[in-house]
Amino acid sequence: MTSLPIINPATGQTITTVPAGTAQDIDRAVQSAQAAFDGAWGQSVPRDRTAALQKLAAAMRENAEELAQLECANVGKPIGSARGEIGYAARVLDYYAGLASTARGETVGLSGGLGLTLREPLGVCGLIVPWNFPLVITLWKLAPALAMGNTAVIKPAEWTPLTVLKLAELAKDILPEGVLNVVTGTGAEAGAALVAHPGVRKISFTGSTSTGRTIMASAAQTVKRVSLELGGKSASIVFADADLDKAAGSVMSVFDNTGQDCCARSRYLVEKSLYAAFVERFVENSKKLVVGDPLADGTDLGPLVAAAHRERVHGFVERAGVKPLIGGEKLDGPGCFYGPTVFTGIAPDAELAQAEVFGPVVTILPFTDEAEAIALANGTLYGLSGSLWTTDAARAMRVARAVRTGALSVNSSSSVHLELPFGGYGQSGLGRELGPQALDAYSEVKSVYWAQ
Repeated sequence: MTSLPIINPATGQTITTVPAGTAQDIDRAVQSAQAAFDGAWGQSVPRDRTAALQKLAAAMRENAEELAQLECANVGKPIGSARGEIGYAARVLDYYAGLASTARGETVGLSGGLGLTLREPLGVCGLIVPWNFPLVITLWKLAPALAMGNTAVIKPAEWTPLTVLKLAELAKDILPEGVLNVVTGTGAEAGAALVAHPGVRKISFTGSTSTGRTIMASAAQTVKRVSLELGGKSASIVFADADLDKAAGSVMSVFDNTGQDCCARSRYLVEKSLYAAFVERFVENSKKLVVGDPLADGTDLGPLVAAAHRERVHGFVERAGVKPLIGGEKLDGPGCFYGPTVFTGIAPDAELAQAEVFGPVVTILPFTDEAEAIALANGTLYGLSGSLWTTDAARAMRVARAVRTGALSVNSSSSVHLELPFGGYGQSGLGRELGPQALDAYSEVKSVYWAQ
């Protein structure tokens, strides 16, 4: 079988190789998952699934440092961030372990009888995971799928599969055989085969909008459910009455994970009377960020995930036609490092203000009034996340209602909360992950009429 090299983006060195899975491998994994669904797991009660998810969360915590080191080496995340993500991923399992028993039907009085609704698992779910948050986003999908009694075939990103493989290893002694299956490989081969497989009842995908379109078209051939969390070009709207220190101090809202985040606030929209002071403060704060060895304490930005991706990010910068205030250069030495890059003087309809760069690049745009701020915020194909900075509560409510985005934070850069649904408007995708609503995405509703 052909192998894929797994590269440490901080050093350029090969960590290991993994199999390049084929359509035949996907078929075997789907058959394994279907056999598990037809067996005891498909007939399991919520209490059993709760116990299994709690055991898997405990196993993750027992192996937290190994998982964090793998994520650091494979993705290039600063080790502190990687450790935090492992703890968060375990909490996702705990959260859905607690929700497993809440998926209930209803009874309805009907003429001549009684109506019942039953909420049942779908069957085999195909989970296609991106490279930027491999383990966290795997658990966003896997935890609610298993809580509902489904089985899963996971196709991790070809660049960053190592923590997902470790998760499967930990699950071997906890979950029945076939409940959790992982096939490594390329999207063009393994991913496409998973989407097209007639035995898969749902595809959950996180990744680019262009790939999402392809998945929708393929999934239509077998009429399977699809949920998509796709690209973003999120705006952070800063009004003149905002707390300048907090708003301009939110630099990690775009530079966290080296900008490789679909929620990144890569557009700052700032009221004109505050614009000059904000830009100055934002640039000062960005210059303080440490770019370097992800294993070193105090590192804020590690490398971009791969050399090819760094070239893609740099291409946006080179085509901008404007020199950035800071950054905009590939850093010397081994690895795929790229520093914080801040632009002003970019037109709202320019590529840099419209396209998802997926790197540490931010554009700061001025606006005159509330109406223009809303128009700029809504002026892209995307609608995933964003922030709003103001001390005027009435304005905050008006603008929050007017901005077409799936998740919005007021006076904060926090996008994702376990307890709230997460997903996008427009070409940022369809469906929602997280919150109790995620269970709906992994279940069917059956109506039963019982005649008197």
